[in-house]
Amino acid sequence: EGAEHHFSTHCSALTDHPGFAFTPAADRQVRAFADRGEYHPQPEWSENIPHPVEASRGQTASGDAYSPGWFDLPLPPEGAVTLVVNAERADPAPEALADFVNHRRERVRQTVRQAALREPDKLGQALAAATAAYVVRREEGTTVVAGYPWFLDWGRDSLIAARGLLAAGRLAEVRQLLIQFGRFEREGTLPNSIHGEDASNRDTSDAPLWYGVVCEDLALAPGAAGAPAELYATPVDATGRRLVDVLRGIAGGYLRGTPNGIRVDPDSALVWSPSHFTWMDTNYPAATPREGYPVEIQALWIRLLRQLERLEAPPVAEPWGALAGRATAALERLFWLEDRGYFADALLARPGQAAAQAVPDTALRGNYLFAISLGLVNGPRAQRAVMAALRHLVVPGALRSLAPLPVSPPLPVRGADGRPLNNPNEPYWGRYEGDEDTRRKPAYHNGTAWTWTFPVFCEALARAWANEPAAVAAARAYLGSVDRLLAEGCLGHLPEIVDGDAPHQARGCDAQAWGATEALRVWKWLHGLSG
Repeated sequence: EGAEHHFSTHCSALTDHPGFAFTPAADRQVRAFADRGEYHPQPEWSENIPHPVEASRGQTASGDAYSPGWFDLPLPPEGAVTLVVNAERADPAPEALADFVNHRRERVRQTVRQAALREPDKLGQALAAATAAYVVRREEGTTVVAGYPWFLDWGRDSLIAARGLLAAGRLAEVRQLLIQFGRFEREGTLPNSIHGEDASNRDTSDAPLWYGVVCEDLALAPGAAGAPAELYATPVDATGRRLVDVLRGIAGGYLRGTPNGIRVDPDSALVWSPSHFTWMDTNYPAATPREGYPVEIQALWIRLLRQLERLEAPPVAEPWGALAGRATAALERLFWLEDRGYFADALLARPGQAAAQAVPDTALRGNYLFAISLGLVNGPRAQRAVMAALRHLVVPGALRSLAPLPVSPPLPVRGADGRPLNNPNEPYWGRYEGDEDTRRKPAYHNGTAWTWTFPVFCEALARAWANEPAAVAAARAYLGSVDRLLAEGCLGHLPEIVDGDAPHQARGCDAQAWGATEALRVWKWLHGLSG
């Protein structure tokens, strides 16, 4: 009865438009009104409305709802009715409402033009339009929202998305992003998330390395102002520290050992990562801890070392090129699984344990594709590895995070109470549904298919066959399968994930930044290769 009284006493019909206002407090209001037709106040409660999507997430399966009334909006042939829902203090100006549709269409056209897409390229245009939704204002600058409706800006997500924003022609925003994150670099670490000036969450071993990749991409981007040397000389804070200094600080921090535990193995020059520090960072339970030497971390690390060598940045001790060469040799020697035809997902190792004494994780995951897409592995090994991913990981528009195959060593996942949640020898989990901590988290990186890694597979496919026309055509055909996802769910956007099992139901965030941005980046790159 208290809720009914609250809603009924704070809802009222408007006198200036057909519509209503809900004003629960003096500084809180939502107004809904139309420019024609009628609004009929008719308070009504509906009880036990089913919430099937929430039920699939292990959340409350039904609930009650209050309606203050209903609209009667006749729509004549070729006519239009505008319905406004506004939570701001003042309503939009009449001219803003009158021009809303045209303004929105012009914004989309500008976004497509900025991306310099070839005509006609319907998929590229749709992806470019999607990317614009994630670049938002934060105080005086810009940031990247990782996904809607739940995520804000995260270090790893923002930096991965930045590569696709460059493909969308948003060079200024990416440069600002690099400055924003660069000023927070400390002893080799970058924030996993930023809340105002609070950048204390630094539990990530890949965000600093993705920062290096974005610097490299921006320096080589068509339309970048000035020579690459000018970009690397960009100051990031009041002390005059430059982008190149940030990159050197990251590499130096890894070599010396970061405060949060990241370090470099002296013998192999590979990077040891603590548990829960990669993009597969599900915790409580840590369903994919990956403590040791994750394969994509090595690929990103080698790219950073090679970049510093090209920039002739002063080495911390050993020359950058020598470190890169030793790490590359160790990657090829220690990760390759000849009998399986792909690279180990990680070398599992405790703190202080050398890479040579680590245990290869033979689980078939797509993370090794970064070593191919980033140009570190080619030839027959790259081709065999891509074919393994194609056979076991690819689903329409997404890439499984784990193949439905036995794993070695076993991967036990235990709940907060210590009870087992999975089959450790066959941890593949094909559906992302149910309670978060006991069902969805064990599935999140153990079979759930991701949209953001799928373009990486397509890029690796083309590179593994040295960008031959047939390989490029195949990669384009595979990447084109994202059009199904753009036409379902949140229209015009790619979801965060889909089920690993058919029919590959979309799950997670309805609209995810790095899914759209990576698809645009690789789609444009493949188009460039095909002439």
